Amino acid sequence: MLNKERTDFVTSLCQRMVRCPSLSGQEGELAQLVRQTMEALDYDEIGTDRYGNAIGAIHLDRPGRTILLEGHMDHVEPGDLSQWTVDPYGGTIRDGKIYGRGSSDMKGSLAAMIAAAAYLKADRQNELSGNIIVAATVHEECFEGAASQEIGESYKPDYVVIGEASSLDLKRGQRGRAEVVIETYGRSTHSSNPEKGINAVKQMIKFLSRIEERYTPPHDAILGDGILELTDIISSPYPGASIVPDRCRVTFDRRLLVGETQEDDVLEVFREIIEELRSSDPSFQASAFISTGEAECYTGETIKALRFAPGWLLDDDHPYVTKALAALERVGLSPRLSHYAFCTNGSYYAGKAGIPTIGFGASHEHLAHVIDEYVEIEQLISACKGYYAICEAILA
Repeated sequence: MLNKERTDFVTSLCQRMVRCPSLSGQEGELAQLVRQTMEALDYDEIGTDRYGNAIGAIHLDRPGRTILLEGHMDHVEPGDLSQWTVDPYGGTIRDGKIYGRGSSDMKGSLAAMIAAAAYLKADRQNELSGNIIVAATVHEECFEGAASQEIGESYKPDYVVIGEASSLDLKRGQRGRAEVVIETYGRSTHSSNPEKGINAVKQMIKFLSRIEERYTPPHDAILGDGILELTDIISSPYPGASIVPDRCRVTFDRRLLVGETQEDDVLEVFREIIEELRSSDPSFQASAFISTGEAECYTGETIKALRFAPGWLLDDDHPYVTKALAALERVGLSPRLSHYAFCTNGSYYAGKAGIPTIGFGASHEHLAHVIDEYVEIEQLISACKGYYAICEAILA
């Protein structure tokens, strides 16, 4: 399956991808490299959608199921360059590791996916049935699942593999994520006469005290706690020079468990507390809503979505999980069943669209977004073997 020529290619491809800076909204150069690589590897169809997702399709000899391998192209800022011991865009190899921003999150896995699909076609084109779609997506760091929806609706996969770092373990779920915004409203006045106004910050303090007292997020035996954490607070006008603020806004990061909905499970508790406070004090005015994100893609298209990404979880004995585990074990890997601690594009595929989805990728979760980020070459090659084996098992 993987000889030295192939493993060298995967390593080199990962290096070349790291050398293409691809911040969210700036993935164009990397998308071009992905398409050129797919063309060189004899993909049957290659294209780019309106958001800039680079997508390649391999059609095997007979009709059958479609499996999608998905990895995102964008990465976070490298941060303080003086703290790096290597060029964050150099793709340096040292001690069996490829260093650089995005190497672990997640250009290594994406390189392995692109190669694995092509190698399976070259080896077993006439023996398998169905289709392999490999998608290199944009804006994952900002909008989990937003660009993925475009792919899911276009290609309608039967199965999905998310390539986020998993230490070569098999991930069958994750908590979701919602950004909940609370705004309190007051009445501005000169701060020398505060009694003539209503201080929106003081109103917010009432709300924050009540939510702390009253609400404990739910718990799941596998995924853990549905966390609620305050992440920012700002008043308006700001800075408030001699002005009582008439608006205060806070954002909560709410980690979601499976099946939690925007209205009934997330926003309802906030709105109940707002109504309680309003009942006891008619001057209390506030609103609660899910925030909306908007950004420009490198294609010029605007991507816009509610910041609500559902949680998802497959049963340990789900046929897709058991088949994927067996396939990985057949190629010498020893995967454990686990789940992601963070949110991924699986929130669309599994959480919204209900498509059986697993996570499997090179490298370790704790290496995402760190100084001197790296992916181990051994993990990179093992991931390529794993994607090959999963696709082979599903399309046999």
